[in-house]
Parts: sequence; structure tokens; C-alpha cells
Amino acid sequence: MNKKAFLSVLTGSIIAGLTGLFIKNISVPASSIAFVRTALPTVVLGLWMFHRGLSFFRGNYPRMLLASTLNAIRMYLFLVAYVYTTITQAVIMLFTWPIFVNIISSIWLKEKISTRQVFILALAFLGIVIIYSEQPFSLDNRDFLGMSAGIVSALFYSISYVIYKSEIQNYHRNEVIFYQNLVGGVLFIPLIFINTPVPNTQDIVLMSGYAFLMGIVIFNFFFYGLKYLNASQASLINYVEILGAVSVGIIFMNDKITANILIGGLFIISSISMVRYIKN
Repeated sequence: MNKKAFLSVLTGSIIAGLTGLFIKNISVPASSIAFVRTALPTVVLGLWMFHRGLSFFRGNYPRMLLASTLNAIRMYLFLVAYVYTTITQAVIMLFTWPIFVNIISSIWLKEKISTRQVFILALAFLGIVIIYSEQPFSLDNRDFLGMSAGIVSALFYSISYVIYKSEIQNYHRNEVIFYQNLVGGVLFIPLIFINTPVPNTQDIVLMSGYAFLMGIVIFNFFFYGLKYLNASQASLINYVEILGAVSVGIIFMNDKITANILIGGLFIISSISMVRYIKN
């Protein structure tokens, strides 16, 4: 394994564990956060591309724009998950995306799923059911809505993940991040003018810091590693983020770890680890 690429993904994952700490201390709606989170990287990296004389639409840009559209939807749902439920429950639901990658690969890339893989995916699904079983089925239940948003966000991320992996050799990682955020940076513009409450100074500082750190710095680490590691290796290293995020939730946000969360989370993490082991 490429040591530099490994350390790059590992560093990004450790920093990403701080995501919930930013989001939980911002008072504006998720769509306002999504605007800043996607617009700032788009502008900064757009200027970088202009300075380097790079075309904004080159290569297989229709596919990259499709991934960008999926990422815009994913980003909003990602933020909703963190806003509506605890950091611990949000991050466990969001990290079901490798399960979806495995399923999508069998359909899109025609990869055969063995009986053992079906068992492992069923184990992961059981973990989700265990965690959900604590929550009543109600659209008024914030935890239920947050966890559901996390699951759907994971699905959209898994699709965009496959697309970025298939195209990353053709672009500089800054270009990939530019495309990743482009559609969201435009799509969320109207909402920033109609949302309430209006961001205060603390919100602006936190949103800007979050957008720069999570939108540019972390994905520079991640896409650098993804260029030299295979997708399964990179995604497995990313699980360090779960440990960091859960620790942040417990230490700073007083998240409570129930038996259902612990058992269900272990089922999900164990199943994904087994899937990666089989694929390798």
C-alpha cells in the first residue's frame, strides 16, 4: 500500500471527525450551511483553475456534473442528518455508504455478489434495523428524520463515489473538488436570501471554517489518496472518522450510547469490514 496515500486518507478522516462539532454550533438552516459549504470551495478552486489556465469544462464533464448534482442532494441530506439527530447516530447512518457501493457495483459494474456477501449485507441491514428500532415511525420524530436523511445521503454519496473513482485519473484533485461542489454552489444560492434566521458573526465564521476545512482541505487529502489506492482500501481507512466523530459527540455534545446504537453500529462496521476483506 502506498504509505503517503494511506497517511493522506488517514489524516483527512481524522480531521473529518470534527464535522459534527461545527454543524451543531451553527444556528442557521441546513440549506444555508450547504450553500456556504459548496459555494466557498467552488469559488476558491474556480480561481485556482483560472490562474492555472485550466478549462472549466473538459474531459468527461457531463459525468462529473451528474456526480456534482448527486453531491448537492447528498450534502443537504448530510447536514439534515447532523442537525436532526445526534452526532453518533448521524455518522453511523452516513457510513452505510460502502454497503451501497457494494450493491451498486454489482448492478453498474456487473460484479457478481457471492452468497457470503449477501449474508454480510443482510448483517449490515440488521444493524440498521436495530438502531432504528429505538425510534417510533413518525415524521415528527427528529431522530427518525435525521437517521433517514443519513441513509439516503449515504446512497447518493456511494453513487458519486463510484463516478469520481472512475474519472479521478483524468483530473487534478482540485478539479474534482471544484466539480464536486459546483452544482450545489449554484443550486443553494436562492435559499440563502430567504432562509431565517440570518447568519450571525459566529455562524459566518463557523460556516466558512467548515467549508474550507471540510470542503477543500479534507477532500484534497482524500482524493490524493483515492488516486493511488483502490476504492476499498480508501473507504476502509475512512472508518477512522467514525471513531473520531463518536468521540467528539460523547466528549463535547454529551451524546448517549445506548445498547441499540452500540450493537447496531458494531453490526454495520463489522459487516463493511468483512465486505472489504472479501473484495481484497
